[in-house]
Amino acid sequence: MRRGKFKQNILLIVLGGLLAFILALGFGLISFPSKSDVPEISTPENPVSEPSLDLLTSGELIPVLNGGAGLTEDETNNIQVYEMRNEAVVNVSTETISYSFFFEPVPREGGTGSGSIIDKRGYVLTNVHVVKDAVRVYVTLADGSRIASEVVGTDPENDLAVLKFDPGERELQTISLGTSSELRVGQKVLAIGNPFSFDRTLTTGVVSGLGRPIQNSNGTIIQGMIQTDASINPGNSGGPLLDSRGNLIGINTMIYSPSGGSVGVGFAVPVDTAKRVLPDLLEIGRVNRGWIDINPIQLFPELVNYAKLGTDRGILVSWVKSGGKAEGAGLRGGSRNNAVQYGNTIIYLGGDIIVEIDGTTTNTIARLYEALEDNRPGDLVNVVYYRGRRRLETQVELIQRPEQFTLN
Repeated sequence: MRRGKFKQNILLIVLGGLLAFILALGFGLISFPSKSDVPEISTPENPVSEPSLDLLTSGELIPVLNGGAGLTEDETNNIQVYEMRNEAVVNVSTETISYSFFFEPVPREGGTGSGSIIDKRGYVLTNVHVVKDAVRVYVTLADGSRIASEVVGTDPENDLAVLKFDPGERELQTISLGTSSELRVGQKVLAIGNPFSFDRTLTTGVVSGLGRPIQNSNGTIIQGMIQTDASINPGNSGGPLLDSRGNLIGINTMIYSPSGGSVGVGFAVPVDTAKRVLPDLLEIGRVNRGWIDINPIQLFPELVNYAKLGTDRGILVSWVKSGGKAEGAGLRGGSRNNAVQYGNTIIYLGGDIIVEIDGTTTNTIARLYEALEDNRPGDLVNVVYYRGRRRLETQVELIQRPEQFTLN
């Protein structure tokens, strides 16, 4: 009896406490904290109004990105340049000719590269090595259209070529030509191209170096090349190197790589070089360069020893054109009575040896081309040469370079 009465007392106490709590809540004697009393947690869906910092696991502090898309200023710039220019980048593909076992010509797929549309009429700037030996050239546009094109001009010495295709009714997107004369090391650059056939790929980097003299596949030296760490791979050749405003500042041309892939050392032909040669490429299909009217022979050890020459580096003047500009400037060629044969070449000994043109040493034929690369017919160049052991100097008016001295 006592145990049952005890349980009834406990139940009455609990019920009384619950009734008291309900009455206190109803009269406002007890309240819960409102939402405004709880510290607000910042989330992407519910950002706080004041700036905050996110703590990385490494302990480094970075600011929370502002804006609905959460993009940095640099990311926004990359996106803007890409959207503005990517449709002006084409894929360049070629067909070449090989021969069957029975010596029958057989077309086959050639190389691929990239190019920049620089004119709404369908002119494309690319590299010579992209279209070299091609019998057919095609450009593939951003909409997937593959259109036959023609090579209207080539400049092997700067590895530049201009193509032309018929755009039809298309309103082409183009890339404006900027300038490379004001570039600075550390400046941001963007490359768009078709590496490994992945069309319209964007890579970014900086100008790593300026004024690099780089020897191309023809053995000539392209002056003033832009070095960049923006990834350039097979298929990028001929594509644009852009500044942060989307202007063309270079034409991606080659990489330095032991493996064949990008290792962060790429080179682009400066756009100022392209602007200098484009008028000739569009008008006559080649660059109208100046030339000294001589037959040049690069010195080599066997020739130096045989002829007992006073210098072992330079360009021997095997002969000069009779009545020409070089002869008028005082340059002398070798004697036809003192000739030697080297391979298939007849060399006339006893002529002057040119060692410098306009401050550029001419140790090789490649350096001779380099010295005259930006000169036109009619220009005067300063020529330093040896006659025997005497060092002499003269000025020579240049003629138009003959076809036999044009690189292919």
